[in-house]
Amino acid sequence: MTQAFAALVVDKKEEHFSVDIEKKTIQDLPEGEVLIRVHYSGINYKDSLASIPNGNIVRTFPFIPGIDLSGVVVSSTDPRFKEGDEVIATSYEIGVSHFGGFSEYARIPAKWIVPLPTGLSLKEAMVIGTAGFTAALSVQSLLDNRVTPKMGKVLVTGATGGVGSFAVSILSRLGFEVEASTGKASAEEYLKTLGAASIISREKVYDGKIKALGKQNWFAAIDPVGGEPLASLLSQIQYGGCVAASGLTAGTKLPTSVFPFILRGISLLGIDSVYTPMDKRIKIWSRLANDFKPHTIDSFIQQEVTLEQLPTVLPTLLQGQARGRTIVKL
Repeated sequence: MTQAFAALVVDKKEEHFSVDIEKKTIQDLPEGEVLIRVHYSGINYKDSLASIPNGNIVRTFPFIPGIDLSGVVVSSTDPRFKEGDEVIATSYEIGVSHFGGFSEYARIPAKWIVPLPTGLSLKEAMVIGTAGFTAALSVQSLLDNRVTPKMGKVLVTGATGGVGSFAVSILSRLGFEVEASTGKASAEEYLKTLGAASIISREKVYDGKIKALGKQNWFAAIDPVGGEPLASLLSQIQYGGCVAASGLTAGTKLPTSVFPFILRGISLLGIDSVYTPMDKRIKIWSRLANDFKPHTIDSFIQQEVTLEQLPTVLPTLLQGQARGRTIVKL
């Protein structure tokens, strides 16, 4: 196959940085056992960082970003996949050091690929994407720590973002009373549609002051925010509770004390969606196609865009304008 196809390419030459749609051929793609005709991708925070000069995501230039993709196998040298198979590929080095999903074709190592589970379409898989997968991992970590709906309210911070939105929906579907925290006053109807029982401002979680121990407001929480808001949140978790943390949009420093851990016995659960082992990855995607799947998955779509629109749309996640998911149809 030698015909040209379209891809979004970021490039950096000395002080000049560019984001353009270019023509590529299969020979331009990196090594991998499986060639995929990409049908959908999605925009994540990492992808937006990849579209700016100092985002510190892309390691070499020129480069095709996009950490998520779903599509159909065109050819494969690995017996696990054959022509016509519908597949998902997210995380690992995709869109970071290995050309990603903002391209009509992608060549991916077979060990990074998940067969599309029954119950999901290629489009739905990218509505979920890394954000929904991370939310599902977070919920699963709470369940693995024996958190049940009877134990009390569960807080979701950054609730209008991709991870937060899916966490609200999954927890609600499993019968939890979900309190959603957001900085967007206009998001109440959206969050209640997803299943939030109550909505609070992010200042209710962190008002600029971090107490060693605060009022015990929630038994558990899912936090894709990090930083000082996470430190404040930890001080407000009930005895024996836990927090699943997956993000750093509020920063990487965690100025907390040992008191919530040694006086209330709480747990901080780290969530990594990048290098999740394949056996667990397949199980989580199966749950996302079944009991974790939102009843109205289209409600998560903020917008559906084309490859040509990406240079304009990508920066919006860095401007706090995102709500739910933006998917890319190729």
